[in-house]
Amino acid sequence: MRMLEEGVASAEDIDKAMELGYNHPMGPLKLTDLVGLDVRLAIADYLFQALEDRRFEPPQILRDKVARGELGKKTGRGFYRWDA
Repeated sequence: MRMLEEGVASAEDIDKAMELGYNHPMGPLKLTDLVGLDVRLAIADYLFQALEDRRFEPPQILRDKVARGELGKKTGRGFYRWDA
């Protein structure tokens, strides 16, 4: 998410790199869309508060998308667009 936020690459390119480079069945952004951005935000918030470690602070792009109701596949939009 931070790479996307910083404009390093597109969501598609980041996911493709993880699939091809690490042999993951799907990239992290697509997986986040399937799990739900609201769920990922809740997990990151919990870890950040419990561990008091800035590495777990949720990226602003995640907070912004959740605030806009872009929760992933369940709402039709997250890091990707999903057909209902």
